[in-house]
Amino acid sequence: MNSAGFKEDSAHYAALKALALEAPSEPGVYLWRDEENRIMYVGKARVLRNRLRSYFSGAQDSKTKALVRHARSIETIIVANEYEALLLENTLIKQHAPKYNINLKDGKTYPVIRITGESFPRVFKTRHIVEDTSLYFGPFPQVHAVDTLLACIDKLFPLRKCRVFRKRENPCMYYHINRCLGPCCGTISQEAYQVHVARVQRLLSDELSIESLIMDLSVQMHTEAAALRFERAGQFRDTIKALEDLTGPRPALVDLDPEGRDYIAWASEGILSTFTVFSLRGGKMIGRELFRTRSAAGEAESLETFAAAYYTQDRPPPMRIYLGPWTETPQGELETTFPSLRRWFVEQFGYAPDIASLEEQPSQAGPAPDRRHWAVLAMARQNAREDLRLRVKERGAGPALDELVQVLGLTRRPERIEGFDIAQLNGRHPVASLISFKQGRPDRKNYRYFKLRTVVGVVDDFAAMREAVQRRYSRLLQEGKELPDLILIDGGIGQVNAAQGVLDALGIDCDIVGLAKRDEELWLPHRSAPIRLSKRSEALKVLQFLRDETHRFATSFNQRLRSEDLFFPILESVAGIGPKRAGLIMKTYGTIGAVAAADPPSMAKACKISETLAQTVRTVAAIALEDQHAAQERLHSLEPRRNNPFVSD
Repeated sequence: MNSAGFKEDSAHYAALKALALEAPSEPGVYLWRDEENRIMYVGKARVLRNRLRSYFSGAQDSKTKALVRHARSIETIIVANEYEALLLENTLIKQHAPKYNINLKDGKTYPVIRITGESFPRVFKTRHIVEDTSLYFGPFPQVHAVDTLLACIDKLFPLRKCRVFRKRENPCMYYHINRCLGPCCGTISQEAYQVHVARVQRLLSDELSIESLIMDLSVQMHTEAAALRFERAGQFRDTIKALEDLTGPRPALVDLDPEGRDYIAWASEGILSTFTVFSLRGGKMIGRELFRTRSAAGEAESLETFAAAYYTQDRPPPMRIYLGPWTETPQGELETTFPSLRRWFVEQFGYAPDIASLEEQPSQAGPAPDRRHWAVLAMARQNAREDLRLRVKERGAGPALDELVQVLGLTRRPERIEGFDIAQLNGRHPVASLISFKQGRPDRKNYRYFKLRTVVGVVDDFAAMREAVQRRYSRLLQEGKELPDLILIDGGIGQVNAAQGVLDALGIDCDIVGLAKRDEELWLPHRSAPIRLSKRSEALKVLQFLRDETHRFATSFNQRLRSEDLFFPILESVAGIGPKRAGLIMKTYGTIGAVAAADPPSMAKACKISETLAQTVRTVAAIALEDQHAAQERLHSLEPRRNNPFVSD
C-alpha cells in the first residue's frame, strides 16, 4: 500500500492524527507503538503537540512514512522541561531499543562528577559509577559545561591529580603551578585538605554556590574588558555561559539514588479517576503507567483500592512509595489510611514499604530531596490530568446533563442552556450578557449583549433581569426561533422569580434555575430552600462554568462602556482640546487604544490639530491605556476564572 492510499483508507491513520492533534502542549517524550503494543520509536519535544502534528503535515521522508504506516498508537509522557525530556528519552531508548531509534543513538551515558572516598580525594568526570564510598553528582547532558566547571574547580580548589596516592619526597609539576596542594609531600594536613573537598561538594550540590561563582567571574570579565584585555574577558564570558548551563533545574527523573521507589499521583472529575505511577529503579525512570477507574469513593479509599490492585506478586512494591498531592482528604483520613496500607503490604509481601505523603510544595529553602520528590509527583499528576482531560472530552457532557435532569427535576434534557448576568457600577452603564451552551459546549455565535434602558441610574438587579429576559424571549417568539431547554440566572431566588414572572407573562414554558455564588446553591422558582450539590458534581461544574462565563462577558462589556465614557475627560485634560475636538477625535478613532496607537501627523490632519498637540494627545492616551490594563489585571487576580472540564483548549 502506498502512502497516499494509506492516508485515504486507513482508520489507523485517522486515529493517529487525532491523537497528535489532541497531544498536550507541554515538553515531554512521545512513544510510537505497533499493533502488538511494542515501542517502535521514542522521541522528545519541547512542545509535544507541535512535534506530533509535524508527522502528518508536509512532505515526509521514507522513515516517517514507514513509522506512521506501522504504528497503531501514540503515547505521551509530560515532563518539566526539555532537560528532563532529553534524559528520559535516553533512558527509554536504552531500555526498549526501539526499532526506529537503533541507528540514531550511540548508547552512551551522561557524565557525572565523582569525588573519591579516599583520605585525600580526587574530583573528575566519569561515565561509570562504582559502588564504593565515592560521591557522585549529576548526570549532566551538557558535557562542555562539566569540563568548564571542573576547570574552575581546579583553579579554585587545587586537589590532587595523581590516580594512585603515594608518599613523595618532592612535589610534582602541578604543585609548582598551583594546581595541587601537595598532600603526597605532607604540605597540607588531611583536615585542611577536607575543607577544600567540602567546598567542592557544596559547589556541586548547591546552585546558589554556582551563581555566586558566576557573579565573581562577571566582575572579573568586566574588569578585563575595561582594561581592554578583550581576549581574557572573552574567556571569562565563555566560562560564565557554560556555568549558566548547569544552573537550571536538577533532573527529577534521573538521579544517583539507587533505591527503588514509586511515585503515585491521581486526578479526578466526578466518578472518573486516572492514577499515574512513575517507577524509578537504579536511579532512572523505567516506566510510566496510567490506570483509568470509575469510582464514587473519596481519595483515601480510592488509593487503597488502587494499591491493592496494582501491586501483585509479579509486581511487588519498592521500598519507598511517594503519594500526593492530596486535594480533598483531611489529615485524619490519612492517619488511618497509611497504617491500613502498611498492614496490607505486610500480609501480602512480608514487608511494608516506607510510604511518604507530600501534601504541599516544599519551599526553595527546604531539603533538596523533598523538592525532587515533589517535582516527580507534580509531573505524575500532570500526566494524570492530561489523560483525564481526554477521557472527559471523549465522554462529553452527556452524564452531566443527565444529572441536571435528575437533581433539578427538569422536563427534558437541557441540550441548549442560556445564561444571564447583570453588570453595572452604581447604576451607570447597566448591561446584561446572554451566554448560550449547546450540548455542554459554548455556542459563541449566540452570545448577546443588552444595553439596559429601564434601570439607567438605578441599582435594581430584579428590574434589570426582567428587562433582559423580556427582550430576549419576546424577540425569539416574534421570529419563531428555538427556545432554550434551561435558563440559568446568576443570582438567588429574587432574580429567579423575577425572570420566571417574565416567562409566565410571555406564555413560555421553560425550566429555569439560579446559581447563587456565595454558597454555590441552586434555586428553583418559588422554592423556600435551595438545592446543594457535591463540589465534585459534574452538573454543578457545568453550571459554574456557564455562570462564570456570563459574568466575564457582562463585566467586559460594562468595562468597555465605562472606558468610552472616560474617554472625553482624558482627552479634555490636554490643553487645547475641548469638548468639540474631543468628540471629533473619538468619532475618528473610536477607542482609547486606537488613539494611543495613532500616527501623530495623521491625527493632526484628520482632527485639524497641530502635530505637537496630536503627539500630546497620543501620549496621554497611552498612559490612560496602561492604567486601564493595570486595573483589569487587578480585577482578574481577584476573580479567577474557573476551568470548564467539558471544553478543550
